[in-house]
Amino acid sequence: MGGLYHACSVAELELPEPVDPAVVRELVSSRPWFHTIDLGHGIVTPGLDESAAKLALLGLPDDLTGCSVLDVGTFDGYFAFEAERRGASRVVAADEFCWSHPESPLLDGKGFDIARWALGSKVEKVRVSVEDLTPELVGGRFDYVLFLGVLYHAQDPMRYLRNVFNVCEGTCILETHVDALDQARPMMVFYPGGALNNDPSNFWGPNPECVSAMLTEVGFTEVALVAEAGSRMTFHARR
Repeated sequence: MGGLYHACSVAELELPEPVDPAVVRELVSSRPWFHTIDLGHGIVTPGLDESAAKLALLGLPDDLTGCSVLDVGTFDGYFAFEAERRGASRVVAADEFCWSHPESPLLDGKGFDIARWALGSKVEKVRVSVEDLTPELVGGRFDYVLFLGVLYHAQDPMRYLRNVFNVCEGTCILETHVDALDQARPMMVFYPGGALNNDPSNFWGPNPECVSAMLTEVGFTEVALVAEAGSRMTFHARR
C-alpha cells in the first residue's frame, strides 16, 4: 500500500477499486476504532464499543425495506451500515464532532470512510453538527432517526431534541446514559469538567422520566422505554 493511509488527509484519502482485502486489513490495523464493524474477509475493526451488544437493545426492525434512516452522531458508522444491511432504501450518516479532529486518529473521520469503502456501502455522508441539524441539510425527514449515545453530550439537550424531532417523520430511537434513577420526578444530573468517565464532553445524566418528558415536550406523541442495561437506556419516540 506504500503508506497510502498515513500520507492522506480525510479529503485526500484515496482508496483503490475494487476493494482489496489486504489494503482493508492494513487500514484497519493502522488506526484506533470506536465501533466494532465486520468488514468481511475475516476483518473486524477493533472497536472500543460493544456495537453488536448495543444493537440488540435498540429494537431496530429486522426489515427496513423501503424505509429511510438518519444516524445522528454516526462516528464510524456501525448503525448506519446495519440499517443499510437491513434493507433501508436510503441511509444518511451525520456527524461533525467525531469527524473534525485531524490531530486525533480516533476522531479524524477516516474510520467511517474506510468502513464505507470496504463494505461497498451507499450510505450518504453528511457533515453537520446536532446544533445545526435541519431537514434541508440532511435531505428531508426520515422514517427512523437514530440518536445513540449523543444526548448526554449536549450542552443544550432540549435544542438537540427539537432538531431531532424536526428531521423525524416516524420514530426516533434514542439511547443514552441515565442517572438519578431513584427519583420519580423528571430531572438531570449535571457533570462538571470530566466528572463522568473523565470525559469533559459528558454534561448530563437524565433520569428516564426526564427523557420521556423532554421528548414529549418537543413534540413526540408516544414515548416508550424499550431496554435498559446498567446506566444505559433506550427509548422509542413516535411523532
